[in-house]
Amino acid sequence: MTRKSQNTTPVTADVDDSVGEIDHRLTRRALINNFRRGEVSRDTLCDAHPELLRVARNFGRSTRVKCPICVNDQLVTVSYVFGPRLPSHGRFIATRAEVEQFDLRPERFTAYLIEVCRTCSWHHLLKTRVLGGHGKSDKSAIAQ
Repeated sequence: MTRKSQNTTPVTADVDDSVGEIDHRLTRRALINNFRRGEVSRDTLCDAHPELLRVARNFGRSTRVKCPICVNDQLVTVSYVFGPRLPSHGRFIATRAEVEQFDLRPERFTAYLIEVCRTCSWHHLLKTRVLGGHGKSDKSAIAQ
């Protein structure tokens, strides 16, 4: 990337081609507010896929956050990775070490952290992160 400074000498900036983490909490907050105002029905929000619910019930990581929809259960988080040579439905990731292994691979993968209510089937994407493709590992908040 090149830009001109005030003295018209070209300045070259190093461009970091790594992709950061995308946090979806603002979208989550807006959706919950719309539900509380009656603009979105519970049926629309509580429609988690049966496989996501199965993984959440059996392998979900507990959180201290109560479900914002039913307020009856604590939310759990699950992580999935999608990318080359993985099944079309992705791969469930259980540990931070697994995330770090994907981050070391030369191919690029996309990791998703999803919160799920096992009682009412509320689910929401919390974070998205690109893994791999750069040959080094960073600590990740995807597998909490």
